[in-house]
Parts: sequence; structure tokens; C-alpha cells
Amino acid sequence: MSSGSQSSSSSSSSSSQILCASFNQDNSGFAISTRDGFKIFDSNTGRLCYERASGAFVVVEMLYSSSLLAIVGGGEQPSLSPRRLCLFNTTTGTALRELNFLTSVLAVRLNKKRLVVVLQEKTYIYDSNTLAILDAIDTVPNVKGLCAFSPSLDGCFLALPSSTTKGSVLVYNVMELHSHCEIDAHRSPLAAIVMSFNGMYIATASEQGTIIRVHLVSEATKSYSFRRGTYPSTIFSLSFGPSTQLPEILVALSSSGSIHVFSLGLAINQR
Repeated sequence: MSSGSQSSSSSSSSSSQILCASFNQDNSGFAISTRDGFKIFDSNTGRLCYERASGAFVVVEMLYSSSLLAIVGGGEQPSLSPRRLCLFNTTTGTALRELNFLTSVLAVRLNKKRLVVVLQEKTYIYDSNTLAILDAIDTVPNVKGLCAFSPSLDGCFLALPSSTTKGSVLVYNVMELHSHCEIDAHRSPLAAIVMSFNGMYIATASEQGTIIRVHLVSEATKSYSFRRGTYPSTIFSLSFGPSTQLPEILVALSSSGSIHVFSLGLAINQR
């Protein structure tokens, strides 16, 4: 009896394990996926807006608060292949279009004009409305699917790792379809990258996890550095505070079990 109870509890905890968590472009909503399916919540109230219990998904990306989702299965059943991206309509509960790839989809980013699909060694740029392929970027092996995207149409950039031995970043202009610059941010390989909404700033952390650097994208110049700690730590996530202009804060979440909040506004004014 007791062993059955343990097994049931362990199976329940494994099915509720979070596979992915993501905010939409203006942070007004967020999606959470487990092995049972995914749910979408309102960020301000915590209200459940939509749920679908149809298996494991490793990517659930929203397009603002619209009914369009970009979803990728976890591969636990044949219909949910990790090599297939599905554009899904939450109002009708049906797939609008599907894109199939030779290797697993590791990350997806989108706005009202562009859809970005990150694979391990290639990144594809599509027109969001027609799904015409606009460019294919060959990348260094990007096992974690690291990328950063600024959804603003006025400063729409994509950032990808450009080295496996040091913390270099390729910044690509997604609207004009050309490489914008390359930034040598760290001596160690990248662990996390994020861009501000308007594409003005990019923040990076390396596998060392002690220093977080913020660069001005337009000039590829370092604006400032923040020290997270003295001892190495894995930084899982970086996030700018929501703002259409200058973000005032930068937040870092690490394996040390702490959240660090840095004031950007103060650092800029002091300089």
C-alpha cells in the first residue's frame, strides 16, 4: 500500500514538472507547460486564460495576447515531434500551419512581422504572415538553443552565440535581414542572453556566472558591468524590466538560489 502511494506521488510530481515557461512580448501574459499540456495566464491577475491537456510541449510562445501560439512537442508521442513547429489557434483549437525540420526545434521567437526558429546549428527567419522563408543563418553548435530577440518592429534584433569557446554574440537585424555586429562579451562561453524590448540593449552572462555585461546594440559598445558574485554560478535567466524605452532594472536568476536585481537607470545616470 505504501509503495503504491509513493509511486503515485512520484508519477504525479513528474507529470507536473515544468518543461517551459515564457512571457509574451509585452509581459501581459505567460505560458507554462508540463507533461500533461500547457496553460496560459494573465500576468497581472494570475487568471487562467487558456489550457490544453494534450501531452508534453517544450516550446509554447505567444504572439502578444492574440489567439496565435507557436508550439513544439516534447516527443513523448508521435504526434508531438520536437522537429515540428505548429502554429496553433487557441480560439478554434486547431493547427493553422506546421513547419517540419530535420533536427529538433530548440527555441522560437516571434512578433507581428517575423518568426524565428532556432535549431542546433541553423536558425531560420520567416515572414510571420505568409511563412515565406526569408533567411537561414548557419550557427556554431547551440545545444541549449540560446537566443535573444527584441520584438519591437523599430529595433528588431536577434542575438545568437557565435563561438563555443568564448562569450561572443552575433547580433542580426531581423527586419533588414543582415548581420548587425558581433560582440565579444566574455572570455567563457555564453550561459544566458537577453535583449531589451526596443533592441537598444543586450545583456549577457558567461558560464562563469560572476559578471553580467550590458552592451549598447547600435554601437556594439559595453555600457556597464554588474558583478553577481565572486564564486562561479550557473545563470539560468536574465530579464530586463518591462519598458518600451529604457529598462530600469535587470534581473538575474542563478543556481546559487538567489535573484539579483540591478538598477540600470542608476548606472546610466552615474556615467
